[in-house]
Amino acid sequence: MTLNTTHDAARRSWVESANLPDADFPLQNLPYGAFKVGDNGTVHLGTAIGDQIFDLNAAAQRGLLPESAADACRQPTLNPLMAAGSPVWSALRSRLSELLGADTCPAGDARTNAEACLVPLRDATMLLPAHIGDYTDFYASIHHATNVGSMFRPDNPLLPNYKWIPIGYHGRASSIVISGTSVRRPRGQIKPAEAHEPSFGPTKNLDYELELAAFVGPGNQLGDRIPLAAAPAQLFGVVLLNDWSARDMQAWEYQPLGPFLAKNFASTISPWVVTFEALAPFRAPAFVRPPAETTPLPYLVDANDTAQGGLDLVLEVSLLTAKMRLERQAPHRISRGNFNTMYWTLGQMLAHHASNGCNLSPGDLIGSGTVSGTSRDSRGCLLEYTWRGTDPLRLPNGEERKFLADGDEVILRGYAERPGARRIGLGECRGTILPAA
Repeated sequence: MTLNTTHDAARRSWVESANLPDADFPLQNLPYGAFKVGDNGTVHLGTAIGDQIFDLNAAAQRGLLPESAADACRQPTLNPLMAAGSPVWSALRSRLSELLGADTCPAGDARTNAEACLVPLRDATMLLPAHIGDYTDFYASIHHATNVGSMFRPDNPLLPNYKWIPIGYHGRASSIVISGTSVRRPRGQIKPAEAHEPSFGPTKNLDYELELAAFVGPGNQLGDRIPLAAAPAQLFGVVLLNDWSARDMQAWEYQPLGPFLAKNFASTISPWVVTFEALAPFRAPAFVRPPAETTPLPYLVDANDTAQGGLDLVLEVSLLTAKMRLERQAPHRISRGNFNTMYWTLGQMLAHHASNGCNLSPGDLIGSGTVSGTSRDSRGCLLEYTWRGTDPLRLPNGEERKFLADGDEVILRGYAERPGARRIGLGECRGTILPAA
């Protein structure tokens, strides 16, 4: 993906809050989301700019948007825009950059017209950005897979297929919720190692998973494949994903068919979809495999994906306990990792998903799996961080956690930065644990 004027780090917006050094949503980002104002407000699509939302519905009504994108921007979800394809995405991004740029939209009638489309972020309620028809979660971090495997199979942590095939499972789209939605502790079957039979009750080992997720664009017809070389035109943008997990339920149910009720009770995503075009300055080489390691099969190899299929994205997890909230303490950052450590690229996950002719649709969501690095402070879940509860997380206020407690709020954040490019953020993905029903 080539760079253009929309990525120019020197450009500023006339929305002054977008120009702050640590702003998640500067002019160079322009992510998309769905929002409403008030309890009975109409759902509109918008673009985040600083601490404002540029209302795409209002802009389309005023004739400010490209004709190719205008109708899609009047819809209540991003699915029609995702289906429209990369030429339409680029045309809309270019126009929004022009409308919101201080250099391209100086004071006058044009800016006044654009200003009329602004809504303060604080006044908006964010909603799921798209109708998610299907959700697939992968297991693409070799560090996460090795850590988890070694807990259960110390002599053989990675199964023989791991380095040949992007491992994934079909998740539950209906229980994906937007950031800020509370998550109720699930009940399920649990069988401790010392017990003779399972019991049914609230999970004791509730966990988060730090992930990145990609929305599918146009998709493919049933029976057709998506070549890896075509993946960039099929990937619309990314959000943060917390794939909540009940580890004690998971340990009992996952054999022989994999995750089920331990993971389908809730998955939380951040509200703003950061496009792959916005992330172009932060593309990185794919994971470099040692020379003696297996080479992926030809359908999972493409020169462009090898050169820039990765993403240099910093991902963080913070925790705010009920006690910390009561004492007005700031959230404590548990871990910080980078998406460029992933063994499989998002393009490889997409191409593999469709390699058997499975039809992907606009708005389908592909999760990366837990993002973990090589050090403890880069592990993306408590299962790893506390090593299955044997080495608890110790918080600055004296509290300890093996797994999550009721009242805990987990906060995921992400951002990309490098010299010569404008820092852009993914926003936040939050969820607070409620007691079991």
